[in-house]
This record gives sequence, structure tokens and C-alpha cells, in this order.
Amino acid sequence: MSARFATVKPSVVRELLALTQRPGVISFAGGLPAPEFFDLDGALAAVQEALGSPAALQYSPSEGNAELRARIAERYGALGLTTDPEQIVITTGSQQGISLLASTLVDPGDVVLVERPSYLAALQCFSLAGARLVGVPGAGDEVDLDALAELAAEHRPKAFYTVPNFHNPTGRTLTPDNRAGIVAVAERYGFRVIEDDPYRELSFGDPAPASLAIGAEPGRVVSTGSFSKILAPGLRLGWVRTDPSIKSAVVIAKQAADLHTSTLDQAAAARYLASGRLDAAVERSRAGYAERRDAMLAGLAAALPEGSSWNRPAGGMFVWATLPETYDTAALLGAAIDRDVAFVPGAPFFTEPAPANTMRLSFVTYPPEQIAEGLRRLAAVFA
Repeated sequence: MSARFATVKPSVVRELLALTQRPGVISFAGGLPAPEFFDLDGALAAVQEALGSPAALQYSPSEGNAELRARIAERYGALGLTTDPEQIVITTGSQQGISLLASTLVDPGDVVLVERPSYLAALQCFSLAGARLVGVPGAGDEVDLDALAELAAEHRPKAFYTVPNFHNPTGRTLTPDNRAGIVAVAERYGFRVIEDDPYRELSFGDPAPASLAIGAEPGRVVSTGSFSKILAPGLRLGWVRTDPSIKSAVVIAKQAADLHTSTLDQAAAARYLASGRLDAAVERSRAGYAERRDAMLAGLAAALPEGSSWNRPAGGMFVWATLPETYDTAALLGAAIDRDVAFVPGAPFFTEPAPANTMRLSFVTYPPEQIAEGLRRLAAVFA
């Protein structure tokens, strides 16, 4: 086994998903989209249409299906971010996009700044690339810009990784001013911003603020996106919005990883977007997830210990809770699973040192009545 694997932690979320598959468990651990909101009729029609051409079963370019790339570029344009289809590289989920960026931007020993806490699987990608991870603190809906600048001056990082909208794991959304401040620091110290944005369209009210790339120097902000949260995770379709300075490197890394993402899945997704059904499907998910968020928030006061606090996310999939300092959520996880309920302890989302009294709760997988039952079980654990 290579030495770099010795420092990479396994994903507690993936391990929990296997553990909580048994019947009767209500798991707030994984961010699993609710299958009842999948547009099965639309997906079936798109697959059948794609199969009307033998090309859907053939090898495809590493960059991806031309029609799909064009439609993703159009969606960026609708958000005010002019994008050429040539900038888009289709990936096997946005997770692969992060991995490709880590392998193309980071040399062993380079520093990558990450939010504190940060998306666990991204921490794995950067660690496997040999990066030294340095956490940047924040509070509320903002990254601490003074701390970001001080750490950039000290470490001269290659990149800063952020999930700006409906953050995983905290659910927070960066303010427009804070986004502009992040870009200004990046331009001052010469590092890239990796904007991981799979949740943007899952807003429960006003649309998410504009991309960090709007107004930034060309290539300063590299973005990833995904159909996993808005269409279906089983398709494993994501993308990277690149620029000419890294496009060829990302494509070579993609070729080395898997040649290309499933041709059939790409063709079906392109046909689905052409059908015009995606926006209505996303709207159904938004409405359902907002109801489920409200159900979780309504039950947390009774479920969690006195003195706990939590946020009210404006979209996405997750609530972040902080318990009194005497609690260790990792130590309590076994007792929770014994009562057929699960959550993700917060510590794995941090670079060291990590607080023991935090937890992530996903509210999207179950209807309100099951959420209420899960929270009753959780209350028994803390009682």
C-alpha cells in the first residue's frame, strides 16, 4: 500500500450507510435524495430516446457529451455566468471533479485551505493528492476573511476549497460580501478558489447568491456541479467548469481515471434537459425538502440536550447542531444505532483539532412523520 493512504481517513458517512441499511433504521446520516421525488417517467423517456441512437452505447470523448456540455453551459449563463461549452468537462459525479482538480492543481506537500468544518470526501481527495490541509475558521454565514488572509500569507496555498451554498456539513450559505472578500484574498495571494456547488438549486426561498466566479479574474474560480441532488444520484453525473489554463490537464486526468463517464447516462441526461422537465422536478424536491426541514427543526428542541444550538438552513439537505461541551457525539453513535436512529458525528469534517460535540443531521430522506419518530428515538439516546 502506498504511503499516502496512511494519512487518509475513511469516510464515516460511507461506513454509516452500510451500517444503517438494516430495516427499521431511520438514518439522518447520509444526504440521500428522497426517491419519491425522482422523475421516473421523464428519466425512462430520456433513456429510451438516447437508446434510439447506437452512439449512446459507444465510447465518447473524455470531455463528455457535446449536447450535455452545451446545456450545462446554458444553465450557467442563466445564472449570469457566461460559459462556453468548451469549459465544461463531464465527470462521474462532482466527487470525481474534486478528485481531478486535486490531482491537477496540487503537488505533494502543497497547502490547500479548507473551510472548518468542510466536506469530508473533499478532505479525502486533497489528502490523497498529498496536500497539507489547513482549516479556515468562520462564523454564521461567513468565512473569517482576516484568518483566510493570514493563513494565505503564512502558507502560500495552491487553493481554497469552499461549498458556498447550503454547505455540507453545516447548511450555511455564504453572503455576497463574503464571497467577494474570498475572491479578493485569492487574487491578492495568487491561489485558486475551488467552488463546489452541488446544492445551489435546492433553495427553499430566494435563489442562492451569485457564483464566486462572477467578477473574478478568469480562471481564479474553478467550479464543480452535479446532477446527483437535482436529477438522480445513481446516474453519477457531474462536471467541472474549467478555464484554458487547466482544461487540458483536467481532461488528461479524466482519461487516466476512466477514459470517460458513461455514454448512455450522458446522452439520457442531455435528452432529459432538452425535454424541459428538470425545473419542475427540482421544484417538487424544493417544496418537499422545505417541509422536511421544518419538521426536523420543529422537533430538535425536544430531541437534543438542553443548551444545544442549531441553524436554520435556507436550502440543501443538512442541519448542523452543537451540543453542550460535555457531550461526545461519536461516543453516542453506537447507542443511537442500537435505538435504530443514526446521525453523523461532526469531528470527521474538521482538520485537527476537532470538536467532539457537533453533529450533522440530514432531513431530506424521510417524510415528516418518520423524521418525528427518528427525533423521538434520538431524544431517548440523550436522555
